[in-house]
Amino acid sequence: MHWSSHGFQSKITAAALVLTALTTWLIFRGYHGLLGDAQLYAFQALARIQPHLANDLYLQNTSQDQFTIFSPMYAWFIEHLGLERAARWLTLLFTGWFLTAAWSAARVLTNRNGAWLAVILLLIVDGSYGGASVFRYSEEFLTARLPAEALIVTSLACYFRGRNVLAIALAIAALFVHPLIALPGALLLVCLSIPVRSSVIAAVLAAVAALVISGAATRLAWVSTLLPVMDLAWLSVVQERSQFLFLQLWSFRDWELNARPFFYLTFIAMALESPQIRRLCMAAGIVGLSGLAVSLIAGALGPVAMLVQGQAWRWVWIATFVSALLLPATILQIWQDKGIGPLCAILLIAGLTLRGVNGTACVSLGLILWLMRSDIPVRAGTVFRCLSWVSASAIVGWILVRDRAILASAIHASDAAAQVRDVFGLPFLVTLAAALVLWCLRRSRTAWTPTLLCAALLGISIYFLPAAFKQSRILASAADIAEFADWEGAIPSTSTVIVTPPRDVGTFVWFTLQRPNYLALDQSAGVVFSRMTALEVQRRSQVLLPLMDPNWKILTHLRAGTADPRRHDAPTRPLTAAILSEICTDSQLGFVIATQDVGFDPLPHKKAGPWMGWNLFDCRKVRLASAK
Repeated sequence: MHWSSHGFQSKITAAALVLTALTTWLIFRGYHGLLGDAQLYAFQALARIQPHLANDLYLQNTSQDQFTIFSPMYAWFIEHLGLERAARWLTLLFTGWFLTAAWSAARVLTNRNGAWLAVILLLIVDGSYGGASVFRYSEEFLTARLPAEALIVTSLACYFRGRNVLAIALAIAALFVHPLIALPGALLLVCLSIPVRSSVIAAVLAAVAALVISGAATRLAWVSTLLPVMDLAWLSVVQERSQFLFLQLWSFRDWELNARPFFYLTFIAMALESPQIRRLCMAAGIVGLSGLAVSLIAGALGPVAMLVQGQAWRWVWIATFVSALLLPATILQIWQDKGIGPLCAILLIAGLTLRGVNGTACVSLGLILWLMRSDIPVRAGTVFRCLSWVSASAIVGWILVRDRAILASAIHASDAAAQVRDVFGLPFLVTLAAALVLWCLRRSRTAWTPTLLCAALLGISIYFLPAAFKQSRILASAADIAEFADWEGAIPSTSTVIVTPPRDVGTFVWFTLQRPNYLALDQSAGVVFSRMTALEVQRRSQVLLPLMDPNWKILTHLRAGTADPRRHDAPTRPLTAAILSEICTDSQLGFVIATQDVGFDPLPHKKAGPWMGWNLFDCRKVRLASAK
């Protein structure tokens, strides 16, 4: 083999970079299965295949499913691949598309090294935005947000490559997939196409328009007819279930998280001399800040239903993404500075990879130091370069000391890969490791170094592969569905079911029994889109009060200091004959599944497994028995 061949070395170096990105994805992302909102989108698609599921409360009235073409597309894949395989392969497809588009955009804006580091950093950083970190870009499960993000990033790459018509077409296509995610991307293209002054004026006018609309809708009857205002009953349910929609309910942590990308955009715009990059930073900042302004006004005055449902605060995602995309090129640039640059670079990396106030403090300090660089004597450059290495060593040491217990358990545990993936401080370490890999590749003069790196990275990828695709259970498998054929045969296709105590957050009813839920936490996610849904959720929770507390009152759990209110299990009480009789008085409740046998001739589950001994109660029998 001719090791000195430039062509071979170039190919093996490219392979090493791809494997670096793959290893990073396996460590920090992977595939999380049908979790969170992925269950909602899977249910929406399943309802396209099985129309009787449209009787579920989540889909009965206005829902997010009416604003996307994603569900029918997803349904086609489910029919051909099955639910789990369709979700897994589509997640991998859209994730690869998103990262490829990000590489293409970074490549045209910066250089090859900056592009690869941008992809790696996008995989490492959390990417969260909004209240309670409820959303993040490039999530590890399948929703309509993932293809919409891929389309927007692709449109951005096309725009900077001079293909403006294609960029606009892709942005418009994204609007049909997920309008709330696509709109800020489309607005970003508009801001890039017009003078900065015009963009600022448009942002101010958007905030003023939101103020005028909210004020008019709350004071003029004819305006409120066209643009309904959430009444107190509807508003109270929406605030309890989705407090992140209202900026006045955001915590300090929420504001700190959403302010951080604007610090980065400011630093990048000052540090890089490219007019194109500065324009992009200003445009992303204008879009993000205008979204926050519109949302703040919409939630505080009125609130007008359409403005709250528009969720303009989501526009921050574009600022969060752009700041992460351009940060590697910024770090490479300022690292060459002979004075304060290396120390600022370390602080920027720490700010983006550390969570909470620690990260914001780092980036704020870096920004302050960079603003003061002209006042720092040249002879002080050596001191600051030493400080940069001391700071990096101190951060790494602090991480190792703080997480030594987790690291020790990871070394000795049988599932060490899963343990290491959860180490809190690992992002900073892996960021430095990725930078070291790139440095080795740049310094290499033969193919031996990239070849050895490829072998090492391939081994690490194989090691982390099982942990990256580990799922707690497979939903809607043929074996699961067949196991409950007796219950499925006893329940009419349009009858609602409730499980007590709750299990699988309602997905057992949706995906295994393939029946509508009576009331589940995920089911209440659509209360912001429909007043009727919100009031019915509240009514059904009142019906179930003898049996369980409302599980959708997330704001209450937050104020009570619950660690993770989105995973909170509302207190339940043992089922009794009296409670069953009381809740079955609601004609909307068809069947109850419980561990207790309280009479009324239940249908027990007799097959071995976690559901063995559970009983299916028919509320029609209960109502007949109670009427005698």
